[in-house]
Amino acid sequence: MEEVLTKEIVQKLMEIQGEARGTSLKSDGEFILKEEGQKGLARLEKRLNDFGFSIRYKEIRPMDFYPVGLRGIELLAIKELFGFDKEKFRQMGAFQTKISLIVKLFMKFFVSLEMLAKQGPKIWRKYYTTGDFEVIEIDSKKKKVILRLKNFVLHPLHCTLLEGYFGNMIKMVVNVPVDCKETKCPFKGDEYHEFLLRW
Repeated sequence: MEEVLTKEIVQKLMEIQGEARGTSLKSDGEFILKEEGQKGLARLEKRLNDFGFSIRYKEIRPMDFYPVGLRGIELLAIKELFGFDKEKFRQMGAFQTKISLIVKLFMKFFVSLEMLAKQGPKIWRKYYTTGDFEVIEIDSKKKKVILRLKNFVLHPLHCTLLEGYFGNMIKMVVNVPVDCKETKCPFKGDEYHEFLLRW
């Protein structure tokens, strides 16, 4: 998919069914504030406004739902304005786990990978009204986890962001650095997203 915002791409993204919780957008804004300062955040708001989205990050309500396509548009605007590479988008995903109230609430119960596996689909549903999240494999001995996401196609930038998000979630449980790679992706012709995590 293209990585430059056009009216056609905005329209296509806004046609995607489903909603995302405001906390996702808000945490992206906080990451931009940390990396690019107040001027950077103002540039992002202006770019979104260019396409008719009157977004003020400080006014986003974390628990309200917003069109899921808006998240894709926002990520494209960030790429366009700041030239973030894949590693930066992974950092952005990891950052979300550190500041998310949803994650903090769930992490109170995560004492093992097995418990995370049970809660994973519930966490996904707290963030998104669309997509089906599954934990396919957990192998503590081989230090490996496989995650699958079906019926969710937003944008490749979001896939990269999820690598950082999922990697940091598992890291919070195993307490060592975790490498997360997307091994299957609808944008590469696969039926679903699949992520391999190793540590």
